[in-house]
Amino acid sequence: MGPGKDNIELENVLRTLRERGHRVTPQRRAILREALSTRGHISPGGVAHAVAQRLPGVNASTVYRTLGLLEQLGFVSHSHGEEGYAYHLAGRADHVHLVCNACGRDLSLDIAETRSLAGAIERQNGFTPDFTHFAISGVCGKCRETF
Repeated sequence: MGPGKDNIELENVLRTLRERGHRVTPQRRAILREALSTRGHISPGGVAHAVAQRLPGVNASTVYRTLGLLEQLGFVSHSHGEEGYAYHLAGRADHVHLVCNACGRDLSLDIAETRSLAGAIERQNGFTPDFTHFAISGVCGKCRETF
């Protein structure tokens, strides 16, 4: 696994890429800069849009491949939400997304709160869940009051 730190420096990532035989192009450098400087979550489309502001012509497939490589190296992690993939720094995979089906609100649940559910799943199915890779959909408290 990769560093799993909140403060991942661009030069550290670039050095790792070079050491593992990956090219560091201007496009890849711009994508890395955007992905690593973002607080919270960012979609591949969001990365592509932000990078295009500085470096027009960056292909969306380049963004997807670069984010995939960053995840493979352990620098970022992704979760599945209603809108597709969202990426965040690997050290920030300490929460689960709760998405309201009615209003679209995205709440966070501390990963520690899922331990009892994870334990039950392991005991009953012999399966170890990773709650950080998807969003749990339901209805938030505000919307539930209106039903």
